[in-house]
Amino acid sequence: MSRSVYVETSALLRVILEGDEDLRPALLGERRYTSALTLLEATRAILRARLAARLDPGGWHQARRRLAEFGSSCEIVPLHEEVLRRAGEEFPVEPLRTLDAIHLATLGVLGEALGELEVVSCDQRVRENAAALGFSLAPR
Repeated sequence: MSRSVYVETSALLRVILEGDEDLRPALLGERRYTSALTLLEATRAILRARLAARLDPGGWHQARRRLAEFGSSCEIVPLHEEVLRRAGEEFPVEPLRTLDAIHLATLGVLGEALGELEVVSCDQRVRENAAALGFSLAPR
């Protein structure tokens, strides 16, 4: 049975911007999913890193290339009406930021469609809610 993985922005950025090679295997799966929000958040974070001189021009180009490779290697869930509706609902662990609620709403939609889904996140609020909603987590 193939493993389905949802990659949240914090984990992706930890690999792309911080070079966390220990986390890289958690991002791999036969079926990878992410939100359109993840690509937008990551694009903005890479830009902020360049503007703050955390990335030199070579590092900036490499980060953008890695993000593009990631985006082309997974299924991107759009910010459709059902995701946005669910993001406005209450989650098990509140308070919750809007963008985190969008990730969790995306998980809910995917979970219903796919069944078992592993969530790869380094964000504590997302992890707590994902676990409370019954998703398995990585890194462990």
